[in-house]
Parts: sequence; C-alpha cells; structure tokens
Amino acid sequence: MPTKVREDKKAPGQNTERRRGRRMNSRVPVRLEWDEASGKRSSAEAYTRIVNPYGCMLVLPHSLGLEQRVALTNLATKSSNAAIIVWKGQSRPDGWEYGVELVAPEMDFWGLEL
Repeated sequence: MPTKVREDKKAPGQNTERRRGRRMNSRVPVRLEWDEASGKRSSAEAYTRIVNPYGCMLVLPHSLGLEQRVALTNLATKSSNAAIIVWKGQSRPDGWEYGVELVAPEMDFWGLEL
C-alpha cells in the first residue's frame, strides 16, 4: 500500500526560510577590515543594528560588494572573526546597511545572551 505524503499548503507569498538563531536589536560598535581590488588594506568603524549568533546587520559608511570577505571585530569584547557580506540594503544618511555572516561563529562573539 503506498504511503501518503502530507503536503503543507503555504499561503501565496509566505516565506518558508527559517533563520538560524534568535535575533536581537543591539547597537554594538564594530570595525571591518577588507582588501581593496588594488591590494590596499582598508578599515572602517561601524555599528550593528541587529545581531544573532551567526552574524549581524550593520551600518557602514563605505560601499562594499556582495560576497566581500571582511574581518569583523567586536570593539566591545575585542573578539574578531572572518565574515562575508551576504546582503546589501539601502544607502542611508549614516551609511549602507549590510547583512554580514560570520564564517566560524563563536556563540559568545557578541557578549550578549542570544
């Protein structure tokens, strides 16, 4: 006898993607460092708007490209981690919004209970 497979019906436009970990609104000072196409090393200070154990959304006064590899330092805890720009939002008066994913996340990177 064939097994029936249950299909979940989703409402049109309903997002099925699940986030990894809990998000928290938090303004954490950070520094990003990256290599320019010319080979020059650049850095800038920024701040987060949202953090989770696997990354953050931050505001940076420089324009970077998607998949740009950066070194992200939490200036409050002095922890550093390799990261990748995975989302670029809109330009705002205080800078560009970016989604940043930590490459090898430490669960206490942000120094917050997440």
